[in-house]
Amino acid sequence: MKKKKDGFDGQKAIVIPRKILSTYCESVPLITDLYVTDIGYYPKAKHHYRERLSGAEQHILIYCLEGKGTAMIHQQQNEIRPGDFVLIPAGTGHIYEADVTNPWTIIWVHFTGNLAGTMVDTFLKAHQKLKSSVHFQSNRVQLFDDMYANLEMGYSNDSLCYTNLCFKYFLASFIYKDNFNRSEKQHTGDLIETSIEFMKNNIDKQLSLDELAQAVHLSASHYSFLFRKKTGFSPIEHFNHLKVQKACQFLLFTNLRIKEIADKLGIEDQYYFSRMFSKIMGVSPAGYRIKRIS
Repeated sequence: MKKKKDGFDGQKAIVIPRKILSTYCESVPLITDLYVTDIGYYPKAKHHYRERLSGAEQHILIYCLEGKGTAMIHQQQNEIRPGDFVLIPAGTGHIYEADVTNPWTIIWVHFTGNLAGTMVDTFLKAHQKLKSSVHFQSNRVQLFDDMYANLEMGYSNDSLCYTNLCFKYFLASFIYKDNFNRSEKQHTGDLIETSIEFMKNNIDKQLSLDELAQAVHLSASHYSFLFRKKTGFSPIEHFNHLKVQKACQFLLFTNLRIKEIADKLGIEDQYYFSRMFSKIMGVSPAGYRIKRIS
């Protein structure tokens, strides 16, 4: 079978000159922590094949849009289909190739930087494996196209800074895939997200841990465990954060008195509300209103 590293109809690829990387990307504080070294798009990449037994110098992200292929990483074979992506750490031996009969269409990026390893570790901690999948969202592909289009214009300071700041967002859309483009998502049905929606819809009430747990049909202990694992906070802490978030909006956009705001949040004791607000925001409700208005 014929195997090719590149050379596909409609392909696009940019390899940023190493001199540019060493003299600019490695020294500009704004982007030195995470930056792109190579970027490309391979449509219907028939016979595409790459073998790096000692790995690459940079980390690699490959995202499959159509077709299929395989990726062998750490001696583990991964089937890659539309929506799947792999994140290959630098120095990790790998082989990947397009399917013979239905070759993949992929976008890919090589990247490095002072925080690149931390980003990869964060991904592994979240997903426990190097392959995962995301729902197709045009915003993600448009972001890739925008990065590529800017690099096509050359390596000016503005192009490099803009592209690499966008890349942080692009990479985050894979690492924190459930958070990406949340404003346009339908509710996923996740129990913790359901619970948070319940909190938001009942922001004017004082709800106990048992009541919050009952709303999603879980025991209080199991609910608390799952909630903290997902958010890093206890359910009551999170509920209070949402209350204070709403309080900030009342303070900014209305003339409601502090007691009236507390009442709207289901808190009868104005002084308890003020103490809670101050603990979370680092300033009293009255101080917050004055500071933000001025």
